[in-house]
Amino acid sequence: MTRKSSSLVAGVQAVFVLPLLALTLGCASQATAPPARTAPGIPVTVAQAVQKSIPVEVHAIGNVEAYSTVSIKAQVEGTIEKAYFKEGQDVKQGDLLFTIDARPFKAALQQAEANLARDQAELENANAQSERYEKLYKDGIVSKEQYDTFRTNADALAAAARADQAAIEKARIDLDYCTIRSPMEGRTGSLLVHPGNLVKSNDTILVVINQISPIYVSFSVPEQDLAEIRRHMASGGLPVTSTVPEDKQRPSEGTLTFVDNSVDTSTGTIRLKGTFPNRDHRLWPGQFVNATLRLSTQANAVVVPNQVVQTGQNGYFAYVIKSDMSAEVRPIVPGNQVGGETVIEKGLQPGDTVVTDGQLMLYPGAKVEVRKAPVSAPTTPS
Repeated sequence: MTRKSSSLVAGVQAVFVLPLLALTLGCASQATAPPARTAPGIPVTVAQAVQKSIPVEVHAIGNVEAYSTVSIKAQVEGTIEKAYFKEGQDVKQGDLLFTIDARPFKAALQQAEANLARDQAELENANAQSERYEKLYKDGIVSKEQYDTFRTNADALAAAARADQAAIEKARIDLDYCTIRSPMEGRTGSLLVHPGNLVKSNDTILVVINQISPIYVSFSVPEQDLAEIRRHMASGGLPVTSTVPEDKQRPSEGTLTFVDNSVDTSTGTIRLKGTFPNRDHRLWPGQFVNATLRLSTQANAVVVPNQVVQTGQNGYFAYVIKSDMSAEVRPIVPGNQVGGETVIEKGLQPGDTVVTDGQLMLYPGAKVEVRKAPVSAPTTPS
């Protein structure tokens, strides 16, 4: 074979080998290429719509009021000798509070008793003379005018004796007023007049006593709720709970006992009162509390967390996660809120998966990735 022919054969072989090599390398590159990545879903946290019984309640800001309040005043004029209690002390009905200098009143009582003794002695003598002159008058020895004089004198002395008896009773009452006792069970306030001060009758308040067990919680509700409140009151007392803002885990329980007889036209509300036993004295007069009036219980209500409910241009809605992990906008009609939950009157069914966090990134049809709700770290007691 000549040199020229061998070169031609080599060229033909190169023509066939190069395409084959390119095809082989292309297939290898396709076999080792990584798969295309899908876009990650929008991270959200979700919850389930559940069906359960929910209380129908009315919430308001309440103010604690003393069940009764008594302002202690002196009923006689005199100097306060001693106070028998400490400020802020619990007292019972009949407990001694103050004593007033009783010496002038003892002297007045003794004088009234002496006056009575004197007038009674004179009355006995006048009665004896009247009886003698009555006999003499009947015998014709004295005139009727003389007899009438002695009879009138005896009657006047009898009236004076009765006046003396009334004066004695008045002196005894005044003497009793020198001892001031608590008219009810309650807690004393600040001592407003200290021993040694001169007080007048029914003038200066000595101390104020508040009855705090039981106690009232007063609150106002919109007048639109009045009809339903009255309807439920007809079937029995409505329960009321009050919660101190600093201690929400321990609500106090009471009963609705008062509905005002008129609506406040300036606010469109009506005033209510609940009576609480308050045996532990957790409620204090003047304190602000969160009052909750329970009207009834709504059975088989569809409930979701409060943060599920969103507001848009067309009203309320919620994001529902479908089986293909896409978001759907669902119009809803929310109802009452109880604690951290909202009753859904229309739009959701029990078992629906709803979005509780991450709604700002969502849109209809968006793919989502469910994340677990963050767990709050336990607080370390101080």
